[in-house]
Amino acid sequence: MPRYDRRNALVLGAGRSGQAAARLMLEIGGRVAVVDEHWPQEALAALSTQGVSCLHADHTHLPDGAYDLAIVSPSFPLDHPWVVAARNRGLSTISELELGASRWRGDVLAITGSKGKSSVVKCLADALCLAGRRAVTAGNYGVPLSERVLECPDDGAGTIAVTEVSSFQLELTRTFAPRLAAILNIQADHLDRHGSIETYARIKRRIFQAQRPEAGARAYLPWGLSPLGIAPDVPLERFGREAWVDWRYIPGAILHKGLDKIVFSGYFDNPVLGPAAALVAAMLDACGLTVDQIAQGLSAFRPLPHRMQPIGTRNGVTFIDDSKGTSLAATQAALRMAGPNVRLIAGGLLKESDLDFLEEELAANVRKAYLIGQAQDALLHAWGDIVPCQPCGDMATAVHAAFSDATPGDTILLSPGCASFDQYPGMAARGNDFRAQFQSLAAPETAH
Repeated sequence: MPRYDRRNALVLGAGRSGQAAARLMLEIGGRVAVVDEHWPQEALAALSTQGVSCLHADHTHLPDGAYDLAIVSPSFPLDHPWVVAARNRGLSTISELELGASRWRGDVLAITGSKGKSSVVKCLADALCLAGRRAVTAGNYGVPLSERVLECPDDGAGTIAVTEVSSFQLELTRTFAPRLAAILNIQADHLDRHGSIETYARIKRRIFQAQRPEAGARAYLPWGLSPLGIAPDVPLERFGREAWVDWRYIPGAILHKGLDKIVFSGYFDNPVLGPAAALVAAMLDACGLTVDQIAQGLSAFRPLPHRMQPIGTRNGVTFIDDSKGTSLAATQAALRMAGPNVRLIAGGLLKESDLDFLEEELAANVRKAYLIGQAQDALLHAWGDIVPCQPCGDMATAVHAAFSDATPGDTILLSPGCASFDQYPGMAARGNDFRAQFQSLAAPETAH
């Protein structure tokens, strides 16, 4: 891994990733300036007192200075004027993830994919800790890897960093070399940034680019996904539901040649999430956990908020919050998990243009769709001949309309298939609004 000690670094963006990168650069003897267009006040105060130059600039102009390194926060696309200017000036341009990985001394597990990766990361870290190993989550999951370097003793030596990696982070990684790396799935997502699913998939495969067998590297892919990008001498294991994969999910268990059946229950035990359980089992096995420890970790898992999270019932009607379902592929998976008699709340800020591939799940499982946000007209046009659709505009109208129509045995499912930023600061706020509307209804039979 390259070293970035004593470099003169310009950090693009003062969010959590940018702040972590700036603090780590100071720790290793660098000079640091952070540039942002709209400074968070608390970040301005904290970084200024630590010796970081805090620069304001509009998005069209990158501040001048004798910098030799640019550290780019994930929210900045490669065509952002600041990134383009940094490259034109000859600055070495890296992601915060690349910086953190260059200093991390412990083991690294890395997972990328279009949906479900946060749950896999949490399950892996929880299972490792349950088995007595020292593990932390990092990356896109919430805590930047650079921040973990700063807070863990000896730069993480003896600790496993279970790292969620986004396509945004992978755009500017070259030497990030996780010992175990996996693509959970590839589905249309973030095409507004990457342009095509082919480009998106190519960027995802960068997770394997620096792996080396002499470091004990191992790669994991679902069946059917091309191994392009994996070095020929890095062992590859396949996971899924197919009979011929290395790690196979069947109802209630994971099968692997040479191991006893891993019997488990809970969140992952269904046809949609079962392949993710198989990946978890494969990576835990590579970390040295026993069959019993793997089974215990899978069964004990409790899902993250806003991911197919049951929040309660009213008059025999179940409410499920899947606000994290920000792509249509995620909504497709949610409908398959929820089964029939769904009243679907969908809409927001569309990230893709192919709205027709949900036709089978809509026809089979959805009694009516209640549409919100900027996408409601587009979804009405695409889905109106498949299921009854009601434009509702906002969450309160949608929840109350769905509940008014519902009968005992129905499920009111928020799985928007869209980003939330047209009406909310993020998907968590959207899910919290859904819960608040649920709580505003008549007294519950049960609430979670």
